[in-house]
This record gives sequence, structure tokens and C-alpha cells, in this order.
Amino acid sequence: MTLRKLKIFIFGVLLIPFSIEILAQNPTANGYKGIWFTLGQFSEYGDKYSGGLGTYTANHIPIAIYAPEVKKTFFTYGGTTAKDERHLLIMVSYFDHLTKTVPKPVVVYDKEGVNDPHDNAAISIDGQGFIWVFVSGRNTARPGLIFKSSDPYSIESFNQIKIGEMTYPQPWWFISKGFFYLFTKYTKGRELYWTTSPDGKYWAPDQKLAGMGGHYQVSNRIGNKMVSVFNYHPGGNVDKRTNIYLMQTEDLGRSWKTVDGKVLTLPLTDIHTPALVHDYEAEGKLVYLNDVNFDKEGNPVILAVISNDYRPGPKGDPREWTILHWKNGKWNLHKVCTSTHNYDMGSLYIEKGRWCIIGPTETGPQKFGAGGEVALWESKNEGVTWKKVRNITQNSPRNNSYARRPLSANPDFYSFWADGNADQLSESRFYFTNQKGNNTWVLPYEMNAEFAKPEQVK
Repeated sequence: MTLRKLKIFIFGVLLIPFSIEILAQNPTANGYKGIWFTLGQFSEYGDKYSGGLGTYTANHIPIAIYAPEVKKTFFTYGGTTAKDERHLLIMVSYFDHLTKTVPKPVVVYDKEGVNDPHDNAAISIDGQGFIWVFVSGRNTARPGLIFKSSDPYSIESFNQIKIGEMTYPQPWWFISKGFFYLFTKYTKGRELYWTTSPDGKYWAPDQKLAGMGGHYQVSNRIGNKMVSVFNYHPGGNVDKRTNIYLMQTEDLGRSWKTVDGKVLTLPLTDIHTPALVHDYEAEGKLVYLNDVNFDKEGNPVILAVISNDYRPGPKGDPREWTILHWKNGKWNLHKVCTSTHNYDMGSLYIEKGRWCIIGPTETGPQKFGAGGEVALWESKNEGVTWKKVRNITQNSPRNNSYARRPLSANPDFYSFWADGNADQLSESRFYFTNQKGNNTWVLPYEMNAEFAKPEQVK
């Protein structure tokens, strides 16, 4: 159906600074087709990153959530209209764990000519079961948007709730408290902000978290504790991203502290702040953050790829997947493995003492492109040493990239990613694997019926 836009005026004055979209029912797509993208920054070994980026970026968190109340994993992704089209659609769907089926995916928002997956969305579910979709903007040129489902645990229709300057959305719902929302503004580089809302409709004023020239952030929560982990961009240059910082709050942002309890004054502006986890700048290293999780005692564990060069190719080697674990009053660094690209993004899982990583650590068909073959790694000593358990994908026609961890991941839908040719425009398909990594399914690229079963490919 066509979206109907409503703007409210009184005496020629716009009452609210955004459009409200009233959707009787959102349109659906006839299959799961991912957006293909090229950054267009080429060097000797190709583009800085390109390929199937429907589950991009690592800074859109979360993009999938398991809802035990209805036994469904809801997810959002960057879709498109056809395999040879680069037209971004913000999509939402779910996997039904009882019927083992997916419906036709729903178009929450048509980006109307934008082809950039930086505009992908994050997803959240509130205490009443309503689905929220936080669509990323880009700088000040394209605003971000927030949508809410019309009914609990339903994806049939969405209403636009808010529009504003917000990129890299990271919404977190706290029971009986509301939303804690981390995001980025391009104020003086990519600076970090947060806001809160009891209901998603009324939002507190934005507050700056950090501004050292620019940052990329990942986040996670445990109980009442919200943790933000970020790097910094010297001189605002994202190609010089380095260092790792961590700060946490247990009172929805009223106070922020270091990992060992030192109170911080915001916004952070000193690169040598007590929130510094590791000074990679002093080592001449670059930092690509992937994920943050918690050990059995609630201590933070960070996953990052550490590199020697922002450009693709062997000059950046070794690109080390690295664990940084706060334990015994200090940060402990452990190497997991190496891979071939800075944007080989995976996720860290810690459950009941089981530590594992799922990500494209293995060389794929486009050797120097982003992504590759997905593997499962496991540690039995809290991240000190790692062993590859198995290759989840093999002999793929296209690189697999951005393997994402659903919030409260169900063992049957444990990691979610897209594929795509990193060297040239191609179709992009979506996959998920189970907890053991021994079975993998592809979502239907074409659909004639309203529901379909994903095809098992392994």
C-alpha cells in the first residue's frame, strides 16, 4: 500500500518537526533480497569494503531479537527490490521457531533512492511486545527515523514515531524503565550521544557521551548495567581509528563510570581518559570493533579486529581477532585468529561458561574483499586460547559478511548474515545457523506463498 504522510499545521505553522506516517498495512516483498554496496574507495587490492551488506554495520545493535513469548526471532535488514538493483529498503521479518517458516518480509521504510546500508536499522521489543525499528540516518543530510508496530509481536504495519539526527542506532529496552538509546551525531566528527524514553514517544534531550574527533561504538547490557565500548578517530579521520575505551552506567546515564568504578565527567574529550582500555595508538595499530559481551561474573569482554593498515590487502596483515577481557582487576588480551580483511565482522557469544565466536575468519572466494567463509571458534578457558570447531560455510560463490548475534539468541537461529560478491555487483542472500554451527539455512530469495521454509544448505 502507498504510505500516507500527515503534517499538522495551525495558522501556517508546523506544530511538530517531523512527518507522521500512517500505514494501514505495510507492503511486503516477494523474497529476501539483500542490498549490495560499494564504498568506492579503491586501492591496489580493491575497494575498502563492498559486497552484500544487508546486516551491516557492527554499530547497528541489535538487528535481531528472540521473543520467547511468541517463539519467534524478529530481525531487520537492508533489502532491495531486485538482484541488479541498488535501492535500499528497510525490511523486517521473523523466523517462527514452531513452524520453522518465515513470512514475506515487510517494507518498514523505502529509502527512496538511497543505496547506502549505513542507513540500515536496529530493532527492539518493548515490555508490551511492540516491535520498534530504529532507522539510521546519515550525517545531517538524511535524518534517522523511529517506527513502532501497530500491534504487539506483529510486523504487518508500523507507525512513524520520531524523526531526528541519529546514526548507528543502538536501542536497549529496560523493563519498567523504558528505552536507553545510544547513537551518533556528526557534530564534530562522529560523536556519541544517548537519550532515554519511558515509552518511545517522549524522549529526553540528547546528551553527549564522547567527542574526541569521532568514534565508532558497540554496546551491550547486563541487568541494569549498560556498557559502551568505542574507538577514536585522530583528527576526525576514520582511516586512523585506534584505541579502545569502555564506560558504563547503572542508572540510565545519570552517572557514568570506568570498568573499575571511577566516576567520569562527560562528555569525554581526553584521549588519555581513565576509560581507556588499551592504547593501540601508541603501537601504531588500527581498531575495528566487533562486539562486547559479559563473562559469568558480569565482567565485560570485547571482540575487535586489530590491523596495520586501513586499506585491503597484505599490507594490513596480520589482522588479528583479539579478545580483551576484564578479569582480576586488569585487561587481559588474547589472540583468537587472523583473517584477510579489516571488515571481517563476527560476534561473540558467552553462555553458561561457553565462549564462542561466529564470523568470516576464513578466506572466501573474493580473497581481498570484506567477509569470507564463516567459522565457529570456541574457548574453554575464558578466551585465553581458541580452537576452530568447524567451518560453517564452505565453497561459497560469494563472500559472507557481518555475522550478527541476535539478542537472547535462540539455539536454532544463532547467527544471521548476508553474502555478496565483494568484487562486483551481485545478488545477496541471507543465512542463519544454529548454535552448533553444523546446520545452515538460506532465506528464500523468491516467494510466491505468504510463508516459506528456509532451505537447509548444510
